[in-house]
Amino acid sequence: MAVVTAATVKELRERTGAGMMDAKKALTEANGDIEAAVDALRAKGLATAQKKSSRTAAEGLVGIEVAGLKGVAVEVNSETDFVAKNDQFQDFVRKVTSVALTTGDDVEALKSAEYPDGGSVGDKLTSSIATIGENQSIRRIKTVSVDQGVVVSYMHNAVAPNLGKIGVLVALEGDVAADVLEPLGKQIGMHIAAAFPLALNADGLDAELIARERKIAEEKAAESGKPAEVQAKMVDGAIAKFAKENALLSQLFVIDNKTPIADVVAKAAKDAGGKIVLKDYVRFQLGEGIEKEETDFAAEVAAAAGL
Repeated sequence: MAVVTAATVKELRERTGAGMMDAKKALTEANGDIEAAVDALRAKGLATAQKKSSRTAAEGLVGIEVAGLKGVAVEVNSETDFVAKNDQFQDFVRKVTSVALTTGDDVEALKSAEYPDGGSVGDKLTSSIATIGENQSIRRIKTVSVDQGVVVSYMHNAVAPNLGKIGVLVALEGDVAADVLEPLGKQIGMHIAAAFPLALNADGLDAELIARERKIAEEKAAESGKPAEVQAKMVDGAIAKFAKENALLSQLFVIDNKTPIADVVAKAAKDAGGKIVLKDYVRFQLGEGIEKEETDFAAEVAAAAGL
């Protein structure tokens, strides 16, 4: 049986809002598997859904750039936030992002591409690691484009122009003027940064994620003791609610908390007398999905004392 430490109990509580004893019991029953413990707590109604860990701990920068009808977001990781404030590192991320506009979404292709100052991007990355003295990596890339319209960028927590912690791109296809599309895209970009949609629409939600949510909903419904047909409706309702809250087009606009994003876009198109389609988006949050090993002395002492 896995040892349940104070640190894992603390992380589970941060992610779920569960009480200490509930968190410890869930971890014990899940043999230390924190994801299984999260699901167990949610099935028991002791936790709310979390789209991401509260401890996105990797450092570095997200870079975004738009050129014409195309935009790109790139995440470059470092070991410490100190490096992210380094002028040399910022220059590297800025130039790599610019190169990525021409290479597509493949990290290896980007590394093989020519760097503006000579050599390849991969060569420059190696040089940057040696010069700064800290490991760095190009983690991911995503491009979006439109045939007609605009790609709008938004950077939350910017540390320099187009560099920061949360980078967003919004691709709006349309036949209306840029002075209509640009502010609309900026508002939607701010919404995306805050609301963390998981897909553009319900059909785009990950099948494994939906299956996981369905399993949790089925466990909750089973505990209700209601007839099977009622339980089935409860499960379908829970999945529909999850999809609505996590697909961008059906999310409620953070500015008024009542209008679905799809309706916000439709109203803008009607007011402009043209056509606007929210074609795609990118949301890169620095360190999303990465957990950095941390030393928590107080937690270690508590664990040693047998929490």
